[in-house]
Amino acid sequence: MNVTPNPYEAMMRQAQEMVKSVNPALESFMPKGFEDLFTPSKDMLEATMGKTFNPDGLDAKTRLLITLAGLVAQGAQAEPQITLTVKNAAEAGATKQEIIETIATMSLLGGVPAMSNAMQLAEAALTPKDATT
Repeated sequence: MNVTPNPYEAMMRQAQEMVKSVNPALESFMPKGFEDLFTPSKDMLEATMGKTFNPDGLDAKTRLLITLAGLVAQGAQAEPQITLTVKNAAEAGATKQEIIETIATMSLLGGVPAMSNAMQLAEAALTPKDATT
């Protein structure tokens, strides 16, 4: 039986081979911890995601809370992205309560396991590093 290959899988394999040829170290790159490399300032978040270029639009805090809601609704599968979004939302002025409420609201779409996972990620992201030692 001749099975037609999945075009998505073929495309992903091709992209992976291209990345390996450009930088072999990326083959073993894992995004865990990537969120600690760069946390933009509140001003930078507002400039890139807020009202700087769109004065009548959403502010950075609101955009980041919406992004967090979407990530949780997907089932909280994107752990580094959730952690990074929580840190950036807090930097943009979101309170811990606002972050928790955003995650809790999404339990209706993503499910309770997704909400629980996202809550744990948020708690870790909002806990200062020196408080965990």
